[in-house]
Amino acid sequence: MFQETPIYSRLIAERGDIPLQVRSEADRIRRDLEAVMRVAPSPASGLPGQLGFPGPPR
Repeated sequence: MFQETPIYSRLIAERGDIPLQVRSEADRIRRDLEAVMRVAPSPASGLPGQLGFPGPPR
């Protein structure tokens, strides 16, 4: 697979492991979306499977 090179190691030391940070953030977003998608759809929603979100406060 991928072998680290000296420049890659130096960039990680200087700037941080950006690919790891991006993967971590993508995993967090995926978990958040899965939690939202598990919410049961509201009977008032327009389309089957569409989530019904509350409107603005009155």
